[in-house]
This record gives sequence, C-alpha cells and structure tokens, in this order.
Amino acid sequence: MFWKKGKSIANDSSDAQQPVQRKISLDSLKQVLDNMDDVEIIERTTLNDQKVVLIYLKTLIDQERLNELIIEPVIQCPHAMIYESIATPKVLKIQSLEEAQKLLLTGAVLLNDCIQEQWLVIPLPNELSRGIQTSETETILYGAKDSFTEQLEPNITLIRRRLPITELKTEKYKVGSLSETTVVLMYIDGLTNPEYISIARKKISEINFDLFFDSSQVAAFMEEHHHSIFPQFQQTDRPDVCAYSLGLGKLTILVENTPFVLIAPITFFHLFQSPEDYINRWPVASFLRVIRYFSFFLSVTLIPFYVALTTHHYQMIPLQILFVLVESRSKLPFTPFWEALVMLTILEIIKEASLRMPTKSSQTLGVIGGIVIGQAAVQAGFASKVLIVLVCISTISSFLVPNYLMTKANTLIQFGFLLLSSFFGVFGIAMGAIAILAHLNGLTSLKQPYFSPIAPFYWKDWIDLFIRGPLINMKSRPDHLHPLQKWRYKRRM
Repeated sequence: MFWKKGKSIANDSSDAQQPVQRKISLDSLKQVLDNMDDVEIIERTTLNDQKVVLIYLKTLIDQERLNELIIEPVIQCPHAMIYESIATPKVLKIQSLEEAQKLLLTGAVLLNDCIQEQWLVIPLPNELSRGIQTSETETILYGAKDSFTEQLEPNITLIRRRLPITELKTEKYKVGSLSETTVVLMYIDGLTNPEYISIARKKISEINFDLFFDSSQVAAFMEEHHHSIFPQFQQTDRPDVCAYSLGLGKLTILVENTPFVLIAPITFFHLFQSPEDYINRWPVASFLRVIRYFSFFLSVTLIPFYVALTTHHYQMIPLQILFVLVESRSKLPFTPFWEALVMLTILEIIKEASLRMPTKSSQTLGVIGGIVIGQAAVQAGFASKVLIVLVCISTISSFLVPNYLMTKANTLIQFGFLLLSSFFGVFGIAMGAIAILAHLNGLTSLKQPYFSPIAPFYWKDWIDLFIRGPLINMKSRPDHLHPLQKWRYKRRM
C-alpha cells in the first residue's frame, strides 16, 4: 500500500512485443551510426559507372579481406550483377534497418547496390583470438595440454575432435540484452538424459539480464541455490574434461568470450576429481584422491581444532605437547581465537594480492609473506610458532583441491568453524560439520541431488567416488546421472 509495486521485468508485456521492422535506407543508417568514429561509409564506381556504397565498422572487420573479396571485384565488375562479382559465397540480402544494425555490430559489411535497389551483407569479422595454450588452472604432468580460448568455434572444434560423432548436438542461444552473448548447449543425443536437456534449455531461455562476460555469470542465473557457497556447475578450460563428462551423460555450456566451460549436473565429489585420475594407475589415482579429501578436511578443521583444544579442552592435550604450547604462547597478548583469526586474515590478504600482481612480483610477495611476516610475527609476539606451522599446513592442504571455486568455499568454511570452535569448542566444530552435511544434502545441480551417490545411495557408483577403481571394471556409466545408455562398451550378439 505504502510502496509502489515494482514492475516485473519478466512479465513486462511491452518488452514481449516484437518491435516494428523499419525499412533500410542510407539516410536511416547514417542517423543510427551518428557519432561513431569507427564507421566507414565509402563510395565506389564499377566499370559501367554503377554507384556502390559500402558501410562497415573498421574496428570489427578484416580490412585486408575487404579489399581482396569485395572492393577489387566490385570495381572491376563489368556487368550490372554486383551480387555475382563478390568473391565470397556468404552474401545475404536484407531489408530491415534492425537487421542491418545487428549484422554491422557482428563484423559485417553492408553494400548498397543502387541499380538493383538492394542491400547486401557480407560477413568479414576480424578474428581476434589467442592461440591454443596450456591450461593454467588445471595443470597436469601427463595428458593433453590444450585448453579452451575465448572463441566459440575453436572450442567446439576441440571437443568435436575428441567426440567425432553426429550424436554430439549443439544448440545456440543469445543472452544479455546489451552484450548479445552467444551460449552453446552441447550434449550427446541418445545418451544424455532428456530431462537435463529440457531443464538447461528452459533455464537459458529464461535468463533476463543485460551483460554477460563470463560463464560464471550464466551459471549464477541457472543455479537453484543462489546463496550457497558451493559451486553447482563445474567450470573447466580443458577439452578432455568436457569430452569425458559428455561421454558420461552430462551436458556442457559454452559461453562466448570466456575460456571456461560449464559442466552439469555435478555432485560435490566431482570437484575433487582431477584429469590425471584417469591417466595414473588406479592404486596411485585412488591414493591421490584420498589425499585430496583428507587435505580438504585438514584445511578446514586444523586451525579450528587448535583453537578449540587450547581454549576449551586443554586437558585433552598430551602433557609433552601442552608444555610446548604453553612455552610458545607464554608471551602472547592475544587469545588463541584472535591469534588464529589475525593470521588467517593476513594469509588471505597475501593470497589475494599474489593473484592480482605480476608473476615475478607475486613470487617476491610469497617470500615476504611466508618468511618475513611469519618470522616477524613470532619475534614480535603476535603469533606462536605452533600456530605458524599449523597455518602453513592448512594453507598447503587447501591447494590440493583441484577446483578453484571450491578452494574459496573452503576458506569460508574454515572461518565459520573457527568462530564456532571459539564459542563451543569441538562441539561447535561438530555442529558446523553437521550443518554443512545437511546443506550439501539439500543442494541440487540441474535439479539432481548434489550429494549423490551417498544420498541418494548408489552403491555401484562408489567405484569412482573416494577411490578410482580399475578402468576395466568401470563398464557402466554412473547410475546417479541416469544416462539413456548404461553400458560403456558394445555388447556382442
């Protein structure tokens, strides 16, 4: 009553109406392109004195190909059919001003044939892209070294080379009213569960926002739990990871201008899997995977346990270790909680600073942060030697989680546990762990349980959960993904 009701963007009927298409003309184009310094409007005359007007944005087109494919053939055209003289088959005829605007901004050249009274469009985009390089976020010692780029077509090519089948389908969508970002949904027809495909189609079609420049923004609009700290889409820049996920029955979402591809549906345990798991021998891969889970547990609980034991349960500490702790903390003015909180906060500041700085400077910062500040903090009486050692172990353990987004969630869990341990001791850490497990059990990814195959329980999928079983025994796809083709081999008749 007292507040003005907001107008729903999704239900705005005026936006849903189709705009009226205006007929294209040279004057209307000049009016639309006014105050754009990179617009070029040039006139040329053919051999039979036919006037031709070319309009394009010089920052978006390949000007060398413009001269080679359009200007030179048109000037030397001896007949009235300019359409046939252009040395490229990708020529379209358009009539509406809106269509002309849209194509100009994608790197096309507009050609006005005055005799035939028609407008032609020739796409000549200037392909600005870096070469295919090694992945920097998911580095492995053995295996493929290529990674995705910011261009969609090369990224699709990298996946198609690994899955040369006609069942690999691609569907293109446009998101972002300002950015007009292209999003490509990929899946294997006849293998991926159609329910996932229809959910993904619906979610992408319902995205209503103005600007997208990264795949994580698309994921934010497709997630079902916006306030959770856990990523509900796996992001990777490795084509082999995408191809393997598609082969299991998942789908991938490629976003223009970003090298990171979304994979869904995922579970909590997918975030601990590395591409090298399927390259190493299975006992080695299983050992490394168990180490990762243990490191995650260690990174979130080690410092909170230190605070809980030194604050509430010091009687549980063995006498020899207690003497060491008392001697180490005898001159400190802070309680264990504030000591740990200050050191972890400083560590996060150093980690963020090292990510933002150039590589050579970040190495210097690591030395300063790790040695100078750590040693100085002990000598100045701000932190104990025991805590410095525990912080180092906890930080190194957190880097073993392969997924970068998961390491950020890891940090927040650690701070949450630290706060609970200062108030309730070990009981507080247990309460926090129960809350995290309950939260994980309630999460979904594309409406599929996030804590599968533990809850719901799929016992056959445990062969690739905490350990990675022998590949020769992994003959069926994971049941929790509900693929249309269960078996990964062809049965003999």
